[in-house]
Amino acid sequence: MIESLSHMTFAVKNLAKTGQFLVDIFDAKQVYASDDKEFSVMAERFYLIGEIWVAIMQTEDNIERSYNHIAFKINDADFDMYEQRLIDHKIEMLPPRPRVTGEGRSLYFYDYDNHLFELHTGTLSERLARYQKAK
Repeated sequence: MIESLSHMTFAVKNLAKTGQFLVDIFDAKQVYASDDKEFSVMAERFYLIGEIWVAIMQTEDNIERSYNHIAFKINDADFDMYEQRLIDHKIEMLPPRPRVTGEGRSLYFYDYDNHLFELHTGTLSERLARYQKAK
């Protein structure tokens, strides 16, 4: 039986640059760096975003862009602060997708390795309730 999400792993070209991205954008805390000891298949660093374990691993592979993404829940009152943080760091943002009123707001943006992230103010129950009203 699945208990919960264990962790997310992202293949990245530059551990330091991506690590700083996680710190600057998500207030991540670094909790591990393999440095010269590789216990896994490649150099890695671990971060906590809130209580979510995020691993980044060094790769030389190119990552293609897609709509596959990770969405983090944020409070609507923090939306403008996060948007300004992305602007200040010159992070490429996508235009918001069309939404029905009441399903929350989102910021979509890519990291340096073409991973798509979303910061979203809504919840699943709010979205389902809003979609039900629209029927």
